[in-house]
Amino acid sequence: MAREFQRGHKAKISDLTAGTDLYVGVQISAPGLTFDISCFGLDADERLSDDRYFVFFNQPKTPEESIQLLGSQAGDTESFRVTLDKIPPQIQKLSFTATIDGHGQMSQISPGYLRIVAGGEEVARYPFDGSEFSTERAVMLGDFYLKDVWRFAAVGQGFDGGLDALLKNFGGEVAEEEPAAPPQQPQADAAPGFAPPAFGAPAAPAPAPSQGYAPPPSSPSVHAAPTIAAPLYTPPGGTVPPPAAPPAGPFTPPGAPQGGPFTPPGAPPQGGPFTPPPGAAPQGGPFTPPGAPAAFPGQGQPFGGGTQLAPVPPEAGLRAVLTKYSEAPVGDRWTEQNPQMVRATLTKGANILAKQGSMVAYQGDLDFAHKGSGLLGKLTGQLTGQGMALMRCSGDGEVFLADEGSRLFVIRLQNEQLYTSARGVLAFDEALDTEIRRIEGAGLPGGGLFSMLFSGTGAVVVKTRGVPVVLPVGPATYVDGNAVIAWSAGAQAVTTTSLRLRRSGYARQTQEAINLQFRGAPGNFVVVQPFEV
Repeated sequence: MAREFQRGHKAKISDLTAGTDLYVGVQISAPGLTFDISCFGLDADERLSDDRYFVFFNQPKTPEESIQLLGSQAGDTESFRVTLDKIPPQIQKLSFTATIDGHGQMSQISPGYLRIVAGGEEVARYPFDGSEFSTERAVMLGDFYLKDVWRFAAVGQGFDGGLDALLKNFGGEVAEEEPAAPPQQPQADAAPGFAPPAFGAPAAPAPAPSQGYAPPPSSPSVHAAPTIAAPLYTPPGGTVPPPAAPPAGPFTPPGAPQGGPFTPPGAPPQGGPFTPPPGAAPQGGPFTPPGAPAAFPGQGQPFGGGTQLAPVPPEAGLRAVLTKYSEAPVGDRWTEQNPQMVRATLTKGANILAKQGSMVAYQGDLDFAHKGSGLLGKLTGQLTGQGMALMRCSGDGEVFLADEGSRLFVIRLQNEQLYTSARGVLAFDEALDTEIRRIEGAGLPGGGLFSMLFSGTGAVVVKTRGVPVVLPVGPATYVDGNAVIAWSAGAQAVTTTSLRLRRSGYARQTQEAINLQFRGAPGNFVVVQPFEV
């Protein structure tokens, strides 16, 4: 029987099948839409460093035929043959993707799947449908990746930009098509066409000019033009020209004696041009008035000399600097915006609970209310030591959550259970069942005898100070009770007194050292942060 995967689930290929000659089928459809299904062969940096390992409709196989495009068959929209033991060592990941050819959104797709077949038997299936997406035009469905051994991951991550966005995400280049006629401006409502990189395939006929990217006409930069300042004084000997022409003689202010150069008040009378006071610019260069600003970068001399300003570097532009901090592509209900911030997409009737004060921004019609009964009443008791003030976030829109720069992780539960410390929780889906459970054994410092148990289908956002470590639970796994964040439901936590460490093994410990001992079958884990509360 095929093992069914949900988004984010992973497994070793060897746990699914002993074979290495695999069939990968993708079924995806929507009324009126056409899809391009491809496979990217990526290096250890997850980059498309070798164009020959981009397998798509115009390049159906890799040089050694380790990845082959088979076409539509057996009910699959597209299918591939992957021979794992033929893949060269520089290829560390295979990413199977689907993109919409033309207009449309992934939210329109009917229920589909990515499946793995070995020896004629289906061994794994990742089902998906349009409810998991919104405006995306491309989606990464699943990955084969090498981590000691080959593994499979159900991804389900979308991109709004389509196939060109996928190529750029993997480090590929989008080839711009050359117009056959003199360049023309594309129509305002014409969608730009996309040409994949040249991979040795036969050249296609030159497209019409309106289907390629036409670069906008460049306009001269004001920073690239030379800045020329007129000299403050004009050499003597000229005559006064008509008003339309610049004066050729020295400037004579009203009331000054005629016939000689202007001598400013307080300057010693001289028979020649004005001599500036000591410390000013030497003779022969432009005059710098007292109090004038110094030269700014790119200007050789202040106020004149025909100096050309240095151009502004492209990477310093406003949009160029801020683009890298744009909103992350729309994922599922919970999206990790960056390591310290998450975004929750809310719809009516699907509320979340979050730590009070954790909202940093929101968009849409949302309401924030104090969660003052039920779970909160249990959590705020002094007995448990797991006090947590919550707010309910409801409505239609997006809310961004953070907590003092802590690192955040979205843990998605699929009819599963997870234990956490209340101080390690930032937010969670209200649909999850939550209980307070007592930890057996001696008391922890501060009375922390209890933990939170999340059950059901939904997400929990946990926070850590620093990068955590996930430890497998073994016969003797001990963790400082102040540093533990979460652990699997199959692991039993028991408080115990360490006779070996006592005070010396714990920071800021002023009494007998208390820690948690975890017991459980193989496959259980505990999450530890590098910080003691």
